[in-house]
Amino acid sequence: MIVKRSRHAYADTVAKLEQAITQGGNTLFASIDQSAAAAGVGMSLRPTMLIVFGNPKGGTPFMIAFPRVAMELPLKLLVWDEYGSVSVAYVPMSEIADRCGVTGMSERIDAVDRALDTLTNLIT
Repeated sequence: MIVKRSRHAYADTVAKLEQAITQGGNTLFASIDQSAAAAGVGMSLRPTMLIVFGNPKGGTPFMIAFPRVAMELPLKLLVWDEYGSVSVAYVPMSEIADRCGVTGMSERIDAVDRALDTLTNLIT
């Protein structure tokens, strides 16, 4: 897992990432406010958002060749605020591919890893 510190406040970090995801031609499947879910059951959780996104054009070939990849895709970004320090974490495609036994797709894996790095570098 890769963790990066954002130079922006929590809400700005989430907004910038969501905007970059959609402007980059990806699908934003869900933004799950985990702190709101915790509050719904009477518990307190630091501001925490799970952003679920992807590009079916890029992810589907992985799932066609290696069905277990569908357990890991779409991609996810976790954003949280801990005492005013905002962090973003994600699992690189190369790690997902290793876990799922993906072979023969190194160029595609590298492209996804570069895209994730570029996306998250927008807020660091």
